[in-house]
Amino acid sequence: MELSMSPDILHAFQSPNSGVHSHTSAHASPPPLATTVPPATPVKPALAGFRKVCRTEDPSPSPFQGLDGALEMRVKEGSKIRNLMGFAVARMQEGGPGGGPRQVVFTGSGRAVTKTITCAEIMKRRLTGLHQLTKLRYRAVREVWESGDGQTTVQRDVPSISILLSKDPLDPLEPGYQPPEDHSPLWVPGCRREEEMEMEKPSQEAQKRPPSPDSLLSTKRPCPGVRSLESTS
Repeated sequence: MELSMSPDILHAFQSPNSGVHSHTSAHASPPPLATTVPPATPVKPALAGFRKVCRTEDPSPSPFQGLDGALEMRVKEGSKIRNLMGFAVARMQEGGPGGGPRQVVFTGSGRAVTKTITCAEIMKRRLTGLHQLTKLRYRAVREVWESGDGQTTVQRDVPSISILLSKDPLDPLEPGYQPPEDHSPLWVPGCRREEEMEMEKPSQEAQKRPPSPDSLLSTKRPCPGVRSLESTS
């Protein structure tokens, strides 16, 4: 069976101006994409025009009770590990009739928590056989901010860590206890090099970046007696 097609119908399908072809060409190219860049996030105006005057920490008792003659090392954000460890290791290695302290406590809060842990790890590598007890808590910190309208006191809680290292055995059932670590002779030289790099890191960072506002608090005036969470004009 043969099908015959009229020349007029065939011409309608082949014509570039046919309705089918026009409908296809109208949707052939996708619409242009939007090139408008969203505006950047505006800077928070909360701290605009404010300057930190001072920062104080409320005194809190030591989490380790009953320590007799323990060496206390308070680690700050701007403290140098080389100076801290030079003093602490020398005291713990003292000889003589009385001998040096049998225990040392490293304490730090806020941004000094990481540096506090580093000091404790270096001490355990320098003096083997130390028992460790770690306590975590929060400490209240008060910051006084000054602006053109007056002063504002802000109180917040920051994390704090206290690490006790003892030559004498501690209670193994106490939460946070860690027994002495066994360091093989082949492992010690690599740790020595790691300690040297860690102790040199703060001095190298201090040359690359400007001092933080907290490290300049010693040059500012003493904290005024402003009541907590109040603003005075």
